[in-house]
Amino acid sequence: MSSTKNSDRATGDAEGPAGTVDRAFRTALYADSDTALDTGASLLAADPATDAELARRGEEFVAAAWRRGWQPADVVRIVRRELDDVHVHVAAALIRAQAPNDRPRGHRWTAQLTGLAELAGTDDPTATPPRPDRFTHASAVLELYRLLLRLPALEPLEEPRRTAGPRSGAQGTPGRHDTASRMLTRIRALLAKAEATGFPEEAEALSAKAQELMARHSIDEALLADRDPAHAGDAPGACRIGVEPPYEQAKAVLLDAVAAANHCRAVWNEPFAFSTVVGFEPDLEVVELLYTSLLVQAQSALAKAEAAQRAGGRKRTKTFRQSFLAAYAHRVGSRLREAAATPVSEDLLPVLASREVAVTDRLDRMFPQTTTTRLRSVSDEAGWTEGAQAADRAQVASRRPLE
Repeated sequence: MSSTKNSDRATGDAEGPAGTVDRAFRTALYADSDTALDTGASLLAADPATDAELARRGEEFVAAAWRRGWQPADVVRIVRRELDDVHVHVAAALIRAQAPNDRPRGHRWTAQLTGLAELAGTDDPTATPPRPDRFTHASAVLELYRLLLRLPALEPLEEPRRTAGPRSGAQGTPGRHDTASRMLTRIRALLAKAEATGFPEEAEALSAKAQELMARHSIDEALLADRDPAHAGDAPGACRIGVEPPYEQAKAVLLDAVAAANHCRAVWNEPFAFSTVVGFEPDLEVVELLYTSLLVQAQSALAKAEAAQRAGGRKRTKTFRQSFLAAYAHRVGSRLREAAATPVSEDLLPVLASREVAVTDRLDRMFPQTTTTRLRSVSDEAGWTEGAQAADRAQVASRRPLE
């Protein structure tokens, strides 16, 4: 008996950390049962020497997700949706650990990596939260790896091609990049104030100014790209924007309307809780800003409407909230379409038409097959009425004529 035990121990030692991790993976990653997960986690928990190898394999799973078209925010979103907070922290730590070994991927990717530090509640991008006991941690890691292993391929999002023009003007004159950054900073500040104020008139004035700057920013960028040979090669890009439950269908409709009004196109992926927005970079940035602002305004208006309904002795339900947000999205969409129809000068028409063709071409290449989704039935009349009224109060000022 003693000889047999010693032989088993010798075999286990010769196997090494990599062999133990392989055994745990064979046991747990390709089966859905809790028993298989517990067995794999027990193997890992019993051998502290596997920690480094387990982390290295996790970075490989992350790199494989990037090759299949996923991005950091996409992975965190799906992990949060399918698993728990502990898995989100593990995923964020793996992504941060893999980043130094990855190639440069553009400013959006960098912003997503920077945002991962917030998950750990620290500004230190290398920090990780305290780990639970070894078995619990190993179980969470294996559950996460199961999910990463099974992620399907997504449409790849290349960064918009940026030409090699000067980034700053001569003799200290601000260049295109500097001017755009200042403009977007002003837009963000105006929208933040509009969301925070409790005075409708002030919010309207602030958001009207933000919308005016958005329109001017987009047109200025289009004209510059058209007239400056250094930027003639600019092409449409794409980004993914989370469309999270609940009431995600109404939110997807709202995002589609915002995108269309700003010379972009959106395609909703319901199973993975995001929409892909295709457009030129300046327009993508303002779509993200305006959609986020409108969501904040919608949630604030919904909370006030529910409070008023409760004060009147009427119980508000999920159908009220669904109807409210559906009406809000529908009405805001109508207002945005009216704004998008504002006449422009004749010299702008060919520029905008050319960019629209480029965006449509990029969309068709990314999504050769799409389907149209109709809003689910809306059954609460009070919710629809309140939502439509809130949309009329939402700060979406029509664009002034562009000369």
